[in-house]
Amino acid sequence: MEAAVARIEALIHQDVGRGIDALFAAARGGLFAAAAGIAGMDRPRIGILTGFFIPAGAPPAAETDGPAGAALLALGFSRAGLACRVLTDDLCRDACVAALAGAGVGDVPVDTGAAWRPADFDWVIAIERCGRTADGTLRNMRGQAVAGVPSDDAFLAGPWRTVGIGDGGNEVGMGALPPGLIADTVAFGETIACVTPAEHLIVAGVSHWGAYALLGASAILRPDWREGLVSALDPAVDRAVMAALVNDGPAVDGVTLRREPTIDGLDLAAHAAKLLAVRRVVQDATAV
Repeated sequence: MEAAVARIEALIHQDVGRGIDALFAAARGGLFAAAAGIAGMDRPRIGILTGFFIPAGAPPAAETDGPAGAALLALGFSRAGLACRVLTDDLCRDACVAALAGAGVGDVPVDTGAAWRPADFDWVIAIERCGRTADGTLRNMRGQAVAGVPSDDAFLAGPWRTVGIGDGGNEVGMGALPPGLIADTVAFGETIACVTPAEHLIVAGVSHWGAYALLGASAILRPDWREGLVSALDPAVDRAVMAALVNDGPAVDGVTLRREPTIDGLDLAAHAAKLLAVRRVVQDATAV
């Protein structure tokens, strides 16, 4: 099983132009550790923290990367019989609500701000959530300060365990990497590096792929959850989530800054290819 999960991790360790190969190497094994931790509990209660606001977007809106993956995670976990909630801020709430509706799980609660801190979670998974830098600001990959209220303290408030999913170095959880690695290897790294750690870190070429990977790895490790988790690895579902997210959120691509159904400048065909590759590993690893 660990070898199969490693194959999934290798699929998402594809750099899309950010120069993060060193981050992949440092985080290798994080996917198995995260999935094994979650799968090791009978019925874990899961919070999914996401939302990265893009003030320079047209229009200013939440990024497509993050809420889309959060919706797939919520769908898979819910269909596996697990209780989950999505956690965000006021600026990204509408996008998260739209993404969940697109996934067909509009009944999954969305909490904002301090409202979720007393919630009873076993795990909190941060996916593409901008994290606090050494100077306390939130910064995009261009090194620019962005709007939003940091959620780092709440993420670490426990007693839950934590997973971070990111793709650039500025996301919640990246503080788990060796000190100085982001500064030394990523453009604007010294300025953008998030200092907030997670117990387990999943680094992906695109954070959205990290959602695919966590669903797939958990499906390998928990046969009783498998059907529900794998059902979320469906390109048609991904397209529906993106359509709702962009049309109703609204949301914008964080790279192109446009309101379009793309993530990090890649169209849905590219993401579908990655999703199907993850799904094939699950099928091969669990074939009877």
